[in-house]
Amino acid sequence: MTVPKADILVIDDTPENLNLLSSMLSDRGYKVRSVTKGSTAIRGAQTMPPDLILLDVNMPQMNGYEVCEHLKADDRTRDIPIIFISALETVSDKVKAFQAGGVDYITKPFQIEEVLARIETHLTLRQLQNQLRSQNEQLQQEIRERKHAEEKFAAIFRQSPNPIAIVTIPEGRFIEVNFSFLSMSGYTLDAVIGYSIAQLHLGHDSATFLSRLQTDEPIHNLEFELLTRSGSVKSILLSLDRIEINGATYALLIANDITERKRLENEFISLVSHELRTPLTSMMGSLDLLSTGQLGSLTDQGQQVLNIGVKNAERLIRLINDILDLERIRSGKITMSKQSCNLAELMAQATEEMQSMADRSCIQLITEPLPILLHADPDRIVQTLTNLLSNAIKFSEAQAIVWMHAQPLTLNNKTSSVRISVTDQGRGIPANQLQTIFERFQQVDASDARQKGGTGLGLAICRNIIEQHHGKIWAESTISKGSTFHIELPLNVVL
Repeated sequence: MTVPKADILVIDDTPENLNLLSSMLSDRGYKVRSVTKGSTAIRGAQTMPPDLILLDVNMPQMNGYEVCEHLKADDRTRDIPIIFISALETVSDKVKAFQAGGVDYITKPFQIEEVLARIETHLTLRQLQNQLRSQNEQLQQEIRERKHAEEKFAAIFRQSPNPIAIVTIPEGRFIEVNFSFLSMSGYTLDAVIGYSIAQLHLGHDSATFLSRLQTDEPIHNLEFELLTRSGSVKSILLSLDRIEINGATYALLIANDITERKRLENEFISLVSHELRTPLTSMMGSLDLLSTGQLGSLTDQGQQVLNIGVKNAERLIRLINDILDLERIRSGKITMSKQSCNLAELMAQATEEMQSMADRSCIQLITEPLPILLHADPDRIVQTLTNLLSNAIKFSEAQAIVWMHAQPLTLNNKTSSVRISVTDQGRGIPANQLQTIFERFQQVDASDARQKGGTGLGLAICRNIIEQHHGKIWAESTISKGSTFHIELPLNVVL
C-alpha cells in the first residue's frame, strides 16, 4: 500500500470545485478529504488534523475567514497551514485572509500547476518548522538535563568530604577547587585559582605527575606526597578523570587523605617487624643448633621437617628486613651516600652476585656494561640491579636468557642521563598490573610468594631507591614473551 504524500482537507461549497481539486490532488499522491460546510470542516480538522487545508471564502452559514479564525483559535489546529482559494481578487480580501491566519491566497480560476507548487511549498515549510520545533524541544530538554547535571555536580563538588580540584591540561593550572581541598592544603582560594601545580610546589614529584597528566592514561589511586602551605607533608591517593567544560577538556582531580592511615600503618609495620625479629633470630639459632647434630641425630623425615622450618624462617627474616629497609628509605632515615661511581663496575658487581642463582636455574645471564660515571649511592644501585636480575631469573624458564644493558640518553646534543634495562623471556605481566607491581606487597600472581620465595616488597624498594636518585623506573611487557624493566638515572660526567 502506497503511503500518501500528505493529508489535505479541501473546504468548498461548490461540488465541481471539490471534485476537481480532489481528483487533481489524488492523482499526485495526496490523501484528500472534501467537505462543503465550514462547521463540518472544523469538527473534522479537530478530530483528525490534516497536514494542509484548502479553504474557499464564500460559503453559506460560515465563510472562509470565520472558519480560519476558529481553526487558529484551537491548539489542535492552530499550526495547520491554510491556503485560501477564492474568486475574490481585491487587495482587501487578500489582506483579510492573511489577517485571519492564512499562509497563502490563490484566485480562481486557478492553474493546477500553481496550486500544486504552492501546496508543496507550504508542506515543505511545515515539515521544516516541525523539524525545527522538534530539534528545539530536544535542545531545550538537553539544556535542562545538562543544567540539572551541572547543578548536581556543583553540589557534590562543593559538599564532598574528598578534596577535589579541576585543572587545565597540560599546564596543571587550577580553575576550581572545593573547600576540602583548601582545608587539606592550607591555601586560600585566591592563592590557588589561576596558579599551576608546579608554581605552588605541591609535591616533590610534581613534574612526574604533570607528565602523566599530559597522557590519555587514566590515573587511579596514585600515591602522592602533597606539600601543604605550612610545609607539612600529607600522603594522599590521587585519581584523575577527564571532563569537558564549555567544549574544553580539563582534568578532574579527586584526592583521598591517607596521612593518618599511613602513619598508623607505618607504626604497626615497624612495631611488628621489630617485635618479630628477636624471636625469629632466636628461633633461627635453635634451628641451626639442631641442624649441627649436637643435640642428637634426626631421622630423614625429621631432617626434612627441619629444612622446611629453616627455609620458612629465612623467608620471614627476609620479609622483615625488606619491610624495615623500605620504611627507612621512605621515611628518610636512610640517606643515599652518593658519590662518583662507574656504572660498568656496578653492573658487573650485580651480575657477579646473581651468577650463582642464574647457574642453578640454568639461565644464561648476559650483561653489557656501560662505562659511564654516575653520582649515586653504589650500594643502593647494586641492590636495585640485583633485585631486578633476581626477579628476571625467578620468572624465566630453564635455558632462557636474561639480558642487562645500558645506553646513554642525550638532551640538546649532551648526554644527560642513562637508561639501564633488564630483559627476560618469562611469562610477562598483564598491562593493568604494570603500575601496581611497584606498590608494597603487590605481585602478579598471589602464589608467587609461596612458589618463588618473594616478599612483594623488592620492586617497591627499587622504586624508592631510584626516586631518591631523582630517577624513574617502569616496566614494559608482552604476555608469554617477557618483560623489560627500565631505570633512568641522571648523570654528571661521561667517560
